[in-house]
Amino acid sequence: MHRRNFIKNTALGMAGALYIPEIMAKTDTILGHNNKRYRINTRWSQADVARNPVNDCHEMVQDQKGRILLLTNETKNNVLIYDKNGKLLDAWGTEYPGAHGLTLFNENGTDVLFICDNNRHQVIKTTLDGKVLMTMDYPKESEKYDKAEDYVPTETAIAPNGDIYVADGYGKDYIIQYDAHGRYIRHFGGRGDEAGNLLNAHGVCMDLRDQTKPSLIATSRQENAFKRYDLAGNYLETIVLPGAWVCRPVIRGDYLYAAVLQSNSRQWTESGFVTILDKNNKVVSNLAGSEPTYTGDTPDEMYQTIKAFQYPHDVCVDDEENLYVAQWNSGKTYPFKLEPVV
Repeated sequence: MHRRNFIKNTALGMAGALYIPEIMAKTDTILGHNNKRYRINTRWSQADVARNPVNDCHEMVQDQKGRILLLTNETKNNVLIYDKNGKLLDAWGTEYPGAHGLTLFNENGTDVLFICDNNRHQVIKTTLDGKVLMTMDYPKESEKYDKAEDYVPTETAIAPNGDIYVADGYGKDYIIQYDAHGRYIRHFGGRGDEAGNLLNAHGVCMDLRDQTKPSLIATSRQENAFKRYDLAGNYLETIVLPGAWVCRPVIRGDYLYAAVLQSNSRQWTESGFVTILDKNNKVVSNLAGSEPTYTGDTPDEMYQTIKAFQYPHDVCVDDEENLYVAQWNSGKTYPFKLEPVV
């Protein structure tokens, strides 16, 4: 290979591993609208790409110690643990080739993790340092699955009583409910033409903003919507988000945050952004996206306006209201941090 081509190819390879949006390198860019505006830091992660690489950065959570945990399907280190300044504190995990969903639950004062693995067709409960506490296989009891390969879990949500809700987002789009010991209770959702059905049930979370009426919010990503159910799986309502391929809902305080994988009008062209909804599920801000406007009670179509992200996959909100955005299929990019602008 000629030296010129070698240098060119090497530069392209490095750019893929350390992708930084061009606009972010030029200015102190502010993203978002109304009272939810943020300054983006694309160089937050201080991890060494040679020692602690990432592949797809799927999801992130914050533990009781304030640490930020990242899940990647890179089996050299499936879980990277950071402080809030981006310093890498620890890493573990070599056995989760399809690592996709990461949920943290405070179990009687102790933080535990639930990992959804697409390739293994399992949900695995672990300690924060990776010790396996429980492994949940495909739900034979539901009588909806003939084999493990039909079941591709993408996310979990844990109720206050310990019940586990698993979103089969890349399988048959059911939400499967188990008790805290992993015993099957029921299933709901699934594909179909009814309002309570789901299409790409990519994420799920508990909504405890109204303590008198706890509920479950599930993603119906290809419908550009979230759908709400009671904790027994009865459909309650649809939250329409035109144009937004939303990933899992993340609730902190009165707000719901979600990574938007891509704009519906520009599919598979790195057209993602982040959306934020208030306690009434009204869109108040789109980070790197269009200004929220409404026609009646329905949001107007949303889309990317600034190429700050490629394919955002998750948002973590820390105890200081900072956001961390993990991205899928984005050149092995480490997460970005976004700090609120007062």
